[in-house]
Amino acid sequence: MKTGRFDGEQAEYRRGNFGFAHEWLQEFRTLDEVLQRLDALRSADPGHRYLCTLDDVSQCSYTSGHASQDERLYLDDPEDMNWEDSAQEQALTLASLQHRVAQLQRPELVQDWAQVCGTLLLAAEDVDAVLLANRSPEVLLDDVVYVQRLPVPSDELMIAGQPNGYFSADWDSFQNHAVIRHLAGQYGYRFFGMGAAWMGFVRASLPDAALVERLIRDLRMLYGQGQDEVREHAGWAQLASVLLSRHTLMLGYAESLTEGLGLELPAG
Repeated sequence: MKTGRFDGEQAEYRRGNFGFAHEWLQEFRTLDEVLQRLDALRSADPGHRYLCTLDDVSQCSYTSGHASQDERLYLDDPEDMNWEDSAQEQALTLASLQHRVAQLQRPELVQDWAQVCGTLLLAAEDVDAVLLANRSPEVLLDDVVYVQRLPVPSDELMIAGQPNGYFSADWDSFQNHAVIRHLAGQYGYRFFGMGAAWMGFVRASLPDAALVERLIRDLRMLYGQGQDEVREHAGWAQLASVLLSRHTLMLGYAESLTEGLGLELPAG
């Protein structure tokens, strides 16, 4: 796997809207290779959290930039800001992150899992997209993966460094945060990746059958509450079998998951 940094004028890639971009990864074959790199970074630097991108880095940067301007998350620029002073710009980047961390924890803004259930309008075939994304999570990875080094107090709050959910049909940052917290607290899935339409989670150990059964019931309601074709789709039973042999869980937060991935689903 090839890695590189974002420092210097000759850097191969630009940070975009990823204010804490630390390094980029290329020429990986599997998601497990990316996760191993994240684990190595975490072990060597326990004072920071490391979040990677998933699908469509360019689109993810674009939508994250807009999602950061949500009035619940946005910190106004200082009136005397000198944009040619890199120290001032870095200080504002950090202050903005800290503001988003605080806002995501304000009781009057926090959402819970039950509030999010049924709020994403999906078609039945989108369950097949979730199934395929979990069977072969590499299809979610862009050719280059950005890794951010975030000074935040918990993995659940890494979303403050890469808020997303810009379009009106998507889950927004507060809804995504509710999903992240629930999966960590109830199922031991740690948030590790954020893409333009997908989030990635990983467990330290394989889940057992009882945990997966509970998880699938929750996911059917998360995506299918009020949408019978989605809730009763046969793909959920197949997803249960897949998750028993994987440490990871990949979940979409945008509409038209199938179309967005460009996956060719099995006929019928």
